[in-house]
Amino acid sequence: MLIPSIDLMGGKIVQLVQGRCKALEFDDFEAWVNRFSKYPLVQLIDLDAAIGSGNNAELVREFARQLPCQVGGGIRSVEVAEATLGAGARRVILGSALFGENKLDRDFAEELARRVDASRLVFAVDAIGGRVTTHGWRRVTDVTPLQMMQALEPWCGAFLYTHVEAEGLLGGFPQDVIRPLRQATARQIIAAGGIRTRDEIDELHAIGVDAVVGMAIYQGLLPA
Repeated sequence: MLIPSIDLMGGKIVQLVQGRCKALEFDDFEAWVNRFSKYPLVQLIDLDAAIGSGNNAELVREFARQLPCQVGGGIRSVEVAEATLGAGARRVILGSALFGENKLDRDFAEELARRVDASRLVFAVDAIGGRVTTHGWRRVTDVTPLQMMQALEPWCGAFLYTHVEAEGLLGGFPQDVIRPLRQATARQIIAAGGIRTRDEIDELHAIGVDAVVGMAIYQGLLPA
């Protein structure tokens, strides 16, 4: 499955390279809503909330009202997760909140799953150099993606793996990285980072992995 992405920053749709350098921005929201309305799922990320520099809460609510979205960025408590779902999100994405003092917080994951159905939880596994990174890709932990997935599998419905080094570069997604992760869990796995061709999406689909695509769509390399 192809999942188009909408990243919000400063009240606009943006595309960043490796989470830092802005490459594209758009404010024609209705056009993108129309283009993405045919998809069963859209990924919506509030980048300002993720890095703690503000938020795009009203835009998030509006997009979630019009599109079937899994929403992430700044969701760091059970209450915020519940409010985001209450505002129309189909699922919520959490990453940084799953860590406490650089270690995985299993107790929080368990509480979250108890109060919010695990099927509506997507845990973000954002990796740099083979280690999970948090807080908008600004902090690198000592935890590997495999360790995180094995530890937290009981309390989510899906894992979102982002290969940060490839993000926004359109250089292709490293298929060899995702295969052992796919074998390690029965949960849905979604891959992101550098995907630019339909062949890549088909290859991921063949091993049971869905694909989030941003830059390739916004640059017209993949039809949306």
